Amino acid sequence: MGTAILFVGAGATVLSVMAGGLIAGSATAVVFALVLLGVAVRDKHGQSLLIRLSNLLFWALTKRSGAYIYRSGPLGLAEWGTTQIPGLAAGSKLREFRDSYDRPFALLQMTTTSDYTVVIGTEPDGAALVDREQIDVWVADWGHWLASLGEEPGVEAASVTIETAPDSGTRLRRQVRAQIADDAPDFARELLEEIVDRYPEGSATIKAYVAVTFAATSRAGGRKRSADEVGRELASRLPGLTRGLGATGAGAARPLSAQELCEVIRTAYDPAAATAIDEANSLGEPPELYWAEVGPTAHETAWDHYRHDSGLSVTWMMSGAPRGNVPSSVLSRLLAPHRDIIRKRVTLLYRPIDPARAAAIVEADVRAASFNLTTSNKPTARNMGQARSAIATATEEAGGAGLVNFGLLVTATVLEPAQRADAAAAIDNLAATARLRLRVVHGSQDSAFAAALPLGIVLPKHLQIPGAVRDQM
Repeated sequence: MGTAILFVGAGATVLSVMAGGLIAGSATAVVFALVLLGVAVRDKHGQSLLIRLSNLLFWALTKRSGAYIYRSGPLGLAEWGTTQIPGLAAGSKLREFRDSYDRPFALLQMTTTSDYTVVIGTEPDGAALVDREQIDVWVADWGHWLASLGEEPGVEAASVTIETAPDSGTRLRRQVRAQIADDAPDFARELLEEIVDRYPEGSATIKAYVAVTFAATSRAGGRKRSADEVGRELASRLPGLTRGLGATGAGAARPLSAQELCEVIRTAYDPAAATAIDEANSLGEPPELYWAEVGPTAHETAWDHYRHDSGLSVTWMMSGAPRGNVPSSVLSRLLAPHRDIIRKRVTLLYRPIDPARAAAIVEADVRAASFNLTTSNKPTARNMGQARSAIATATEEAGGAGLVNFGLLVTATVLEPAQRADAAAAIDNLAATARLRLRVVHGSQDSAFAAALPLGIVLPKHLQIPGAVRDQM
């Protein structure tokens, strides 16, 4: 885009000089020079001045229209008096089917993009007391699973969400009290009661979800399928997807039912409801939640944070991936619970690339890296490293490896506004340990919050400016 602006500006300047003289030509040259400067000048996160100005403009329009405030429920402004999810997932619909193993699974339909999402709940084994050889096998199998998504018909995207939250102690209390004998000594009873009361204060729960998004059409140019048709097809494909996840160290993988998915989203928007939901499940009386009732009753989006019901959240996006060799434990501290963050959500976003396109992409990268290396008499270390990486990627792709676009979102939720500064400092420190470059999502905190949930939202489909044009800007 910079080259195009330069050529268009030069031509416009010549025409202005011919038509209006030197002063008009100079004014035209200054205008195009400012536009070119806005595209060329970038900060450490790769954001150009033009992108930052456009974000400020769109945010000003959002504030002027009042779209940053949401009120729902019987006294709100949402239709039908419901508390539906706002923003990107506002038009979503939830259905439930059963797979070939007779397991219920929720099928989430995004009507705005004609996508369908299945959410799989996993119980990761963790790397503690596990041999390095076994971890290497898990990492290799995870790469194979991602590569297989590129060959799955209709797969648009996938996401992995790791959520950490304080444990309410309901499960521990239920398990301990079930093991107490009727004739147990009073001292033993008092000791166990004290343990049950104090232990949850420092404990945390870690949950992992894998969301796989499918297109309504199984192939390019095909007919759009209805929710019933997609549900029947995925019923036979889900066992294979969950079985493949089991070999990656994800533990027992099973699709979430509609009730379980409603609980996950309801807790995300209202963290204070987590205790009541856990207690109801422990009593064997799960709350009856409907998809139109899992959203917040109110939210307010600010430039750099997001207030929703009982929580206040800040979402960061990855602007730079780790350089050099990346060990399997690079994200361990970022994924672990933190005392300054009530609820933390780390979401990895994947968009598989078709094998036919992947071959052309890696070959183009090799040609570009070789050109940069040969055009300089003294190539830099970065140019040489990029050339080696491009050749290695092309070699692995030729050997059957898959190619994916990936991103990362981090959401930190606290209960009080005064805790936001401590949570932001904690994320900054954790990002440094993970060798990640994170930046706050300015002006779109509500959309980033929804994208970090296991809803299967494909962000490029919701951009007002096409992704190819935005990358050039």
